[in-house]
Amino acid sequence: MSEKKKIALLGSTGSIGTQTLEVVKSYLEIFELSVLTANRNADLLIEQALEFRPNVVVIADESLYEKVESALFDADINVYTGEEALAQVTQMDEVDIVLTALVGFSGLKPTIAAIEAGKNIALANKETLVVAGEIITKLARQKGVNIYPVDSEHSAIFQCLTGEYQNPIEKIYLTASGGPFRGKKRADLQNTTKEQALKHPNWEMGAKITIDSASMMNKGLEVIEAKWLFGLKNEQIDVIVHPQSIVHSLVQFKDGSMKAQMGLPDMKLPIQYALTYPNRLETDFERFNFMDYPTLTFEKPDLETFTNLRLAYEVMEKGGNAPCVLNAANEISVAAFLADKIKFLEIAEINEKAVSELAFIKNPSLEQLFETDKQTRIFASNLIG
Repeated sequence: MSEKKKIALLGSTGSIGTQTLEVVKSYLEIFELSVLTANRNADLLIEQALEFRPNVVVIADESLYEKVESALFDADINVYTGEEALAQVTQMDEVDIVLTALVGFSGLKPTIAAIEAGKNIALANKETLVVAGEIITKLARQKGVNIYPVDSEHSAIFQCLTGEYQNPIEKIYLTASGGPFRGKKRADLQNTTKEQALKHPNWEMGAKITIDSASMMNKGLEVIEAKWLFGLKNEQIDVIVHPQSIVHSLVQFKDGSMKAQMGLPDMKLPIQYALTYPNRLETDFERFNFMDYPTLTFEKPDLETFTNLRLAYEVMEKGGNAPCVLNAANEISVAAFLADKIKFLEIAEINEKAVSELAFIKNPSLEQLFETDKQTRIFASNLIG
């Protein structure tokens, strides 16, 4: 890589965003930050901008624009605000690749804008493919855009497939840690607290994703994402619980052979691989030692207790706008749980009610998906009260 790769980092203040900046900081001779964006964390965005000196920053919350603009005025950094600006900055000439680390449905518009401008995507926003996988993948093909996965499981599949383009996939296995409630039954989870749900055994993530991991919704969303990323049939995607989080996922080929990608739980490696593919950079990351993990175990997921995973398979089979409904309902129900408005098990109950009662559209347009998202949020919010 003779020239620096110019990155637009959407969601720089979140968990993936801050780890991306750690990767960039280690390879300043290779990477250059052109754009940083944040939703509401103005203080951290300002701090990041002053350190990395991008051309542009965007603060999505318009009430915080003056604070950010004033703080960065002397640094000669352009500051913009609002949802439209978030999409527009991905199309700048000074951008080679867009890393979308936004959480939830908010990642859809800027990802579409980036693809339309012919920018390659490093995708950490799984909801984009969950909600509009068919539309996004079709647009990417039309524009000649590559989508590189950042999620550890999808990065693992991607790495296993390198050099195997002529070999048909029989099945993929996405591994799941099982979260903090592995082995628990519904009766054990009746009075689960927010603090308990946020204690993930292996990974450090943002609050929303951590709750999704506890409810197994995160794995459900990853199943749907994998379908579109790798062009798979529904029955080719399986989930297996692997508590140690060392095997990040596996590919089984038509001849019966299997490849797995392994390593310690650390998001910096999949972030780096997405930004540098097909190259690998030397790192000083901690190395995996088999003697530290003499036993690796695997279990079937419990679909009776963790009904969100079952529900994700159902909406993937149903297709249309059903995954969009599930995603929107889940964003509302998780936010309500984090705000102590509902109990943990009610997350899945609200999600299931939304999927069963809201209007189904078999071949939705992009506009219909935005309307589905809007109506679902209203429906779920009314259930919560």
